[in-house]
Amino acid sequence: MQSAACGMGSLALSDLIASSANAASPLARRAPHFSARAKRVIFVFLAGGPSQGDLFAPKPEISKLHGKPIESPVGDDGQLRVGVSQFLPMAPVAPVRPRGDSGMMLSDLLPNLSNVADELCMLRAVVSDNKAHAPATLQFHTGHIAEARPSMGAWMSYGLGTENRNLPSYITIHPPRDGRTYGSGFLPAIHQGTPLRVPQNAEEPAIADLRDDGSTTEAQRRRLDFLQKVNRRLLDRLQTDAQMEGIIESFELAFRMQAKAPGLVDLSSESKATQEMYGIGTPSCDSNAKACLMARRMSEAGVRFVQVTMGGWDHHGNIRSSLPASCASSEKPIAGLIADLKQRGMLKDTLVMISGEFGRTYWSQDLSGTNPIAKHGREHQQESFCTLLAGAGVKAGLVHGETDDFGFQPIDGRVHLHDLHATILHLLGLDHERLTYPHHGRDYRLTDVYGRVVDEILA
Repeated sequence: MQSAACGMGSLALSDLIASSANAASPLARRAPHFSARAKRVIFVFLAGGPSQGDLFAPKPEISKLHGKPIESPVGDDGQLRVGVSQFLPMAPVAPVRPRGDSGMMLSDLLPNLSNVADELCMLRAVVSDNKAHAPATLQFHTGHIAEARPSMGAWMSYGLGTENRNLPSYITIHPPRDGRTYGSGFLPAIHQGTPLRVPQNAEEPAIADLRDDGSTTEAQRRRLDFLQKVNRRLLDRLQTDAQMEGIIESFELAFRMQAKAPGLVDLSSESKATQEMYGIGTPSCDSNAKACLMARRMSEAGVRFVQVTMGGWDHHGNIRSSLPASCASSEKPIAGLIADLKQRGMLKDTLVMISGEFGRTYWSQDLSGTNPIAKHGREHQQESFCTLLAGAGVKAGLVHGETDDFGFQPIDGRVHLHDLHATILHLLGLDHERLTYPHHGRDYRLTDVYGRVVDEILA
């Protein structure tokens, strides 16, 4: 639906949307199951799989054997490692050192993130179930590797509603290509994520079709009233139709968003110091910096779940030259987000999560079949990888979990994605076993029939 206020003051628009905003809505705020530590979530998704061995969890044994072929640490379970003809241990591409009072290990490639190390909670033994990007990404977002299940943000919207009825409860900035990653699945369609992009110029809208310069607000309200009357008449005849219900709600939400959304994506009101903290204006990270600042503004305005996707982490080759560039594009905006949330008093009730869909091997993936090892990259590794949390309800400065000498199998503190999902819901005051929805004859949930809350990381 195209919508905008043209030539109208904010008071006139507010008057026109008042009845819409006060009507009963499936996005109305709901009480959690128990006292919540977090009100909202910001998920920074590092698409492609960042290398945990290079950034967060170096292994002395790997560094000692750098470049020397070893027997496969995968074992004899019959797994096929495409592109790995020999197992060459590969040391980190840059030094990884203790940071902050906590001594958390972070790479020299992460100087700004190192400054907020004592705010982080690092999970070092996270496990997922698939080696390929698409199913692994889908599982991280929805809990399942293949089906169109509701996404994390959709479940949170369904369970808690929104804190601002003029905005969606779930916004995804530069989302993954697979729409299932931010879809609502079998939940009502109003709970799906609203895609948003960082405008590259003044003419490019952040939210598609939010403006209609050829129509007045009153004319648009009359058109919408007519459409909604027709839609509700059809819905009354059908009794139930999730798609039609979603259309009705999304039309009303789009109309209400005109009053709030344009101001939230306009970053010009932010101070120069704040913009510099995120890295806005720095060519290597400007787009990600604006996305992170938008995420803070959306969260501050009451959006329940905001995701920022940052690509460029699929390092199968030339990791020594490509990983520094990936870090330069992302780590300052992420650190700025955490520091900004803290200085505004928002980190205490905002959960920040930073992760890829999986990690990467500690041994080289020799794409060329030749040395030197400096030209090599790393393969996918879903058996164990690192996820960072910060903020509401998690222990700051904690490192949880450990893997074997080759960084492959968890030996302590194993956290499956179902456990991570259960823990996120718990921090929001939601019992993952009680947050269910009837579908195809049984109750479904984000964690399927699995998952436990990782109490060890809770503050």
